[in-house]
Amino acid sequence: MKKYLVALDQGTTSSRAIVFDEEGAVIAQHAIEFEQIYDQPGWVEHDPMRILSTQIDALRRAVALAKINPPDIAAIGITNQRETTLLWDRKTGKPVYNAIVWQCRRTAPIVEELRARGLEAYIRQTTGLVPDAYFSGTKLNWLLKLPGVRQRAEAGELCFGTVDTWLAWNLIEGRPHITDVTNASRTMLMDVRTLAWDEAMLNALEIPVAVLPEIVDSVRVMGMLDPAILGCRVPVGALAGDQHAALFGQACLARGDVKNTYGTGCFLLMNTGDAPVFSKHGLVTTVAWRINGKTTYALEGSVFVAGAAVQWLRDEMRLIERASDSEAIARSVSDNGGVYFVPAFAGLGAPHWDMYGRGTIVGLTRGTGRAHIVRAALEAVAYQSVDMVAAMAADCGYWPGRLRADGGTCANGFLMQFQADMLNRPVERPKVIETTALGTAMMAGLAVGALCDVEDMYTIWKPDLTFSPKMEERERAACLRGWSRALERAKRWVEA
Repeated sequence: MKKYLVALDQGTTSSRAIVFDEEGAVIAQHAIEFEQIYDQPGWVEHDPMRILSTQIDALRRAVALAKINPPDIAAIGITNQRETTLLWDRKTGKPVYNAIVWQCRRTAPIVEELRARGLEAYIRQTTGLVPDAYFSGTKLNWLLKLPGVRQRAEAGELCFGTVDTWLAWNLIEGRPHITDVTNASRTMLMDVRTLAWDEAMLNALEIPVAVLPEIVDSVRVMGMLDPAILGCRVPVGALAGDQHAALFGQACLARGDVKNTYGTGCFLLMNTGDAPVFSKHGLVTTVAWRINGKTTYALEGSVFVAGAAVQWLRDEMRLIERASDSEAIARSVSDNGGVYFVPAFAGLGAPHWDMYGRGTIVGLTRGTGRAHIVRAALEAVAYQSVDMVAAMAADCGYWPGRLRADGGTCANGFLMQFQADMLNRPVERPKVIETTALGTAMMAGLAVGALCDVEDMYTIWKPDLTFSPKMEERERAACLRGWSRALERAKRWVEA
């Protein structure tokens, strides 16, 4: 009997593969980091071939570390960094340009053109999103303006896709050109109600239908893994954007359940059930998943820089040697010394949506040390999450009673405690913090019958630690007031 499920978790800074048993326990995992390309200020790119090669290598290594036979894998699920946009030759598979990463700000002028044409309300009401360079549609428009590209696209010679599409096309036999509803809902090209490509948005961004993938359910057998990769054919049973997979992996299956993923960015999602809820406070409407023809929706807030700020302290500023050092360093001082760090390296996401904001550190004095800056970077992750929860509460009419946390950065105990203090609500951390991978692996299990039904996630999800709020209200209010003042100084720094 086949006993294993595998997740391919293709993220912004690394490609990871994790082998699970059918009860959700991690058997083995392997991750490979890859280069971030910053050709110009505000631009972020990835090498598509490096994305592919690192993901294949991570899969092979994880299976080897698990010491299992590939034929014993019941199914593989693919989850991915969303909005990152690729365009490649349908015959050769050669990309026409680097992948334009979700963090990239190069298409801000295109967004301004859409607003000037009065399309903002239509975009919100149809796609559930806000006009922003974050989403894929304007990135694809930019790529189509490269020399000779539009003619090839209109002739049907090119394929557009987000990372799920790129991996499915390269890893699955027959090269299917598909994307699931969760990833399609992040393009600013899909009608969030009909789950179909929207003709008006395609026309507005001058995108030919010939480049678009087929939109499919999140859970179904998409095809079989190319046997050249593991030596056998394995069903690929799920495609899902990383945050949607994490919502599923956190067993946030009921309306009102909330999770926050602390990774490169920070992504807060609330399950809103079988109908879309349209935000009035800066959040976006997205598809949570579609299983057996039934669609579940979510409200989402996205912070562009969370764990990436810690990486910046490590790689560019050399203030820490390892990301894990940040917890002890932050705890080495009793407070932030009046220092606030707004990590708006790629602008500000929800609920502010400021494409022209930039990173800011305020409150420096002669007594400021590296520990204050490191602590301020971690605190900023929590502050940004509070802003999103407050917007969600305003939209839905209630403050969530708890928050489920996941992602690599939630291993930081200082951050989790500070998050609980700032929210004044408990924060629950599960035993498996890589719930993005867990969610997509279990989705794949559903597709092949390794799980009986969706509700099995209630027993698969297991708690580890609960961080309860301890801070006095006066101190909490002072912290949030300082953050608000710092935030205003970071907004609209770049002159459009």
